Amino acid sequence: MSTTVGRDEQAGAVEGEEPTELKRVMGPKLLLLFIVGDILGTGVYALTGEVAAEVGGAAWVPFLVAFVIATITAFSYLELVTKYPQAAGAALYTHKAFGLHFVTFIVAFTVMCSGITSASTASRAFASNLATGFGLDKGNSNLVLFIALGFMALVALVNFRGVGESVKANIVLTCVELSGLLLVIMVGFYALFAGKTDFSRTMVFESPGDKNAFLAVTAATSLAFFAMVGFEDSVNMAEETKDPVRNFPKMMLTGLGITGAIYVLIALFAVAIVPVGELGAGDTPLVTVVETAAPGIPIDKLLPFISMFAVANSALINMLMASRLLYGMARQEVLPPFLGKVHKGRQTPWAAILFTTAIAVGLITVVTKNAEGEVISALGGTTALLLLGVFTIVNVCVLVLRRDTIDRKHFVAPTVLPVVGALLCAFFVGPWTGRDGLQYQIAGWLLVIGVVLWAITWVANRSIRGKRTYLRDVDSLGGDGPVN
Repeated sequence: MSTTVGRDEQAGAVEGEEPTELKRVMGPKLLLLFIVGDILGTGVYALTGEVAAEVGGAAWVPFLVAFVIATITAFSYLELVTKYPQAAGAALYTHKAFGLHFVTFIVAFTVMCSGITSASTASRAFASNLATGFGLDKGNSNLVLFIALGFMALVALVNFRGVGESVKANIVLTCVELSGLLLVIMVGFYALFAGKTDFSRTMVFESPGDKNAFLAVTAATSLAFFAMVGFEDSVNMAEETKDPVRNFPKMMLTGLGITGAIYVLIALFAVAIVPVGELGAGDTPLVTVVETAAPGIPIDKLLPFISMFAVANSALINMLMASRLLYGMARQEVLPPFLGKVHKGRQTPWAAILFTTAIAVGLITVVTKNAEGEVISALGGTTALLLLGVFTIVNVCVLVLRRDTIDRKHFVAPTVLPVVGALLCAFFVGPWTGRDGLQYQIAGWLLVIGVVLWAITWVANRSIRGKRTYLRDVDSLGGDGPVN
């Protein structure tokens, strides 16, 4: 890795700080908290049991593999964000690399869909944790579905009213999310010293359907990867970060290291405390861990509410991102213009909010009826599938854009990393991973919706308005991906 940073010390100018209308308020510490907060959340709270069901006691292995893949891809994002410190993320990189408006649109729409599937996952996890926290019947799928849909409607209302995001608010949310995971780790150490753990189980490999170790770990990794997404969303803060060329590489890699360590520790303690069969039986595995290790401590009642808070924050941020990205594409007339309508009073994109909410409601309902209880893994796995496709393209973009030299220094990833990253991400997109076919169906139908909307807009632009259909200003597309 070579990190090359230019700074005019005498004049006080920072070479990576290109002119921007936004205020640069994020120093290294705030950027680190933002990255950690983006990654933490729904994934590890909801999917630890599903991962364990795929590989048995070796549940920590898929999280470790997912961490390695995410870190390799992070190097590509670091080169691109320090080279082009603008907020449009993957869509911008794709457009600069290939210059094909339809391909850029597909990448942007895929990112938007990943936000919707991530929010749907969070909605379902919220419902399960609420049922646990209030002692409701989690086995009643209709009740959990009703809560999930009600929660998504509430998110839409908050989104419609308008949400002012701030760095200080993100710090608070990050601390709350982190507290729940640290709580599980503390309970794990308590169980360790109390003799309530069996770490021999963490080395036992078990898989359903007699899969070999490679295929089982691959399938589990494709699911565990959902827990690592969010780091790529931080590139949207490039224009609000002080000295991004210097700070982004250090803080993004540090944030990934912190979250990776937390996830592996939690996976180790979870399996050591709770037998795999029990761990994978419900939608709230970490609650089961705390209840098993410390049944006499009331914190086992607190964790579901902390989990609810974490996943609720994820759902809101993802639906904000998805609706604003859809609004941005509609305003540039690559999607039907009605999706770009703004409420006069609230000044929020109400049409985009309704459209993205309708997709989320449909996803939650359809998947609940067809996933045979594995709703969270189906939706979370689809999010990972969509993003792995985007990450494959981003890794390729790094190599293509090496021909585009700029006059200042920036982070440069070792050439081998984007090559390996592209191959790994492409591999984990394929059906040979053992990924549930329902995930491909969900992703396919979502992309079909996008292509149909593009086609309708193309026909309308050509026949009615006499215009071309293309993204006029890719830089203005905000929202790079889902957060956990």
